[in-house]
Amino acid sequence: MDLRHRFPLLGLSALATLALSLSCSVEGEPSSTGSSAGSPDGSGGASGAGGTTGGTTGGAGTTGNAGVTGTAGTTAAAGTTGAAGTGGMMGTGGAVGGSGGSGAGVAGTPGGTGGDGTGGGAGAIGGAGTGGGGTAGTTGAAGASGSAGSSGTNGPSSGCGTPAGLTSGRASIDVNGKMREYIILVPDNYDPTHPYKLIFGWHPWGGSAQQIASGGYFDLEDVSDGQAILVAPEGQDYERNGQDGLGWGNADGEDIDFLHAMIDRFGAGLCIDQDRIFSTGFSFGAMFSFTLACTEDSRMRAIAPMAGNATTSGRCADGTRSVATMAFIGVEDSLLDGHRDAVQIFVERNGCSTQTVPAMPDWCGELSSNYLPCTCVQYEGCSAGYPVVECEYTADHQFAPSAGETLWNFFSQF
Repeated sequence: MDLRHRFPLLGLSALATLALSLSCSVEGEPSSTGSSAGSPDGSGGASGAGGTTGGTTGGAGTTGNAGVTGTAGTTAAAGTTGAAGTGGMMGTGGAVGGSGGSGAGVAGTPGGTGGDGTGGGAGAIGGAGTGGGGTAGTTGAAGASGSAGSSGTNGPSSGCGTPAGLTSGRASIDVNGKMREYIILVPDNYDPTHPYKLIFGWHPWGGSAQQIASGGYFDLEDVSDGQAILVAPEGQDYERNGQDGLGWGNADGEDIDFLHAMIDRFGAGLCIDQDRIFSTGFSFGAMFSFTLACTEDSRMRAIAPMAGNATTSGRCADGTRSVATMAFIGVEDSLLDGHRDAVQIFVERNGCSTQTVPAMPDWCGELSSNYLPCTCVQYEGCSAGYPVVECEYTADHQFAPSAGETLWNFFSQF
């Protein structure tokens, strides 16, 4: 089976003559291509009752005693011939309510809620929860917990707030003395004050950057509607069993260096949300997406690999970094076992259980009958903000059909 021959939307027919060679194991693994207040004020005393008839000798009405409830006594009504009753005295029980305790709210902690301030004083401002998306607590009650953030708080890039320094099209970049190429799509209505998502789409073995760009960046161009900057990088020559084609062999980490060089350039010349960087790809491109997610400094927030493994573009490095994952593969694909193994890496890293539930929305419901049966499941118990979704359908080695909207919905939730 040729890992490049089933990619109809992206134009691989010219590559049909290349036969499968990467299904051989790499380093012992099956592979193919790419990888509150005090009491209230005391109220005044009740009113002193006026003299009932003004006193027989014209004396004043009896004086109103201080009310126990503290409301101010009203003036005694004047007697007929007597002087007006004196005003009621202030009730003794009505001392001014003391202020409550300081009540500083506890700062919001990651995933928790700060306690309310005790007594009448306002609670302190809750501190932001840790993680990229932690939000400051409100004044009074303690701050709400920080939301599940991304792996960092890199924020908007240095290119924000200035005119775009890059435009759409093919370009080259020096990476450790070697010129590498990519095609970038900058939204027509680009706003330099708006941090954009950055999405990389990696081609299969024998494919090219132009193949991905011509196919609408895995159909993301239309559905993203100018809300993301899309990039199709170009691989290098990769030979296996006498066959050659562009791919992501990542020898000595050079393709990861290529990624870093691109991110640095795009961040300087464009307004990028550096905590919202994503990767998708087919075959060798899927393998490299898995490799990027395994790499501690790759900065991927989520990946969506289509039929890959985690062994060919460099083994999955030891670590605990969580990366949201949505993976696709045909059940007749020779890479099925390796692909499933790669997904399990992120089931573990994202703290998921082994139990699954049908994924919503169900991508399978949008497929034509020849791809059925098809299932999409989501693992339960994953860390907040780091889901793992697994989709399998009836097909051999090919890209996930009609997946553009599903990819965008998955990425845009972060």
